[in-house]
Amino acid sequence: MNAHELSDQVSSISANLPYLRRYARALTGSQTTGDNFAAATLEALLADDPSLMGDGDPKVELFHVFHVVWSSAGAPVGEPDTRFSAVAQRHMESLTPNTREALLLQSIEGFTQSEIARIMRSDQSDVAHLLDTAIREMEASFIGRVMIIEDEAIISMDIAAIVREMGHEVTGIAATRTEALDLAGRERPDLILADIQLADRSSGIDAVNDILKSVPDIPVIFITAFPERLLTGERPEPAFLITKPYSEEQVRSAVSQAMFFASTETLHA
Repeated sequence: MNAHELSDQVSSISANLPYLRRYARALTGSQTTGDNFAAATLEALLADDPSLMGDGDPKVELFHVFHVVWSSAGAPVGEPDTRFSAVAQRHMESLTPNTREALLLQSIEGFTQSEIARIMRSDQSDVAHLLDTAIREMEASFIGRVMIIEDEAIISMDIAAIVREMGHEVTGIAATRTEALDLAGRERPDLILADIQLADRSSGIDAVNDILKSVPDIPVIFITAFPERLLTGERPEPAFLITKPYSEEQVRSAVSQAMFFASTETLHA
């Protein structure tokens, strides 16, 4: 590998690191443990040369190296670093092995089944089976009340339709921080789906943090067109994060997981 190729490889790793950290945190149920394995992945690449990633898509290869490192350590979920993570860990024990990895890779990170097979070193048919199993197990586990904080009418109606099709009740839709606080006070939700920037230039993060002061156990899914702004390495970070433009599959997966694991963290504005 020449100097130019090495530079491109390093740049690719840097660009994809926030997404690897998001995946590692969701996979292990702990931000601390997830970050430790992301760091171990980088150390492995530095020790063995970035060419360890192979000739495929750089993001796919980076996630593959992560899985080699994580699997070599026994695929641990780590010690929960918050009370919410502890709940997530208990629920995780009931899942069929390998289903969570496949679901996260497809629905949250956007990998195709063939890419997941490359990352996990598995057959594509096995990946398809894992995905079907994961969705069935999670969607069958919990039905609840969902609050939506979103200022774009088309998006909020689309999300509400997806949520209702899953069997959940939508308590209401809020377009501003003030509306969100009022709605949460009248109709306590089991889950919040929140955009970051709202109609009156108020912050969805502030709205969520205000709500969680009164009812701290509500899981939250944040939706944003700029996930890298929230995946900075500073604590705390969102446990569930959907990138715009989203797919129905991403919303269904995130809602199912958030309900299933009931884990969230507040964010700094």
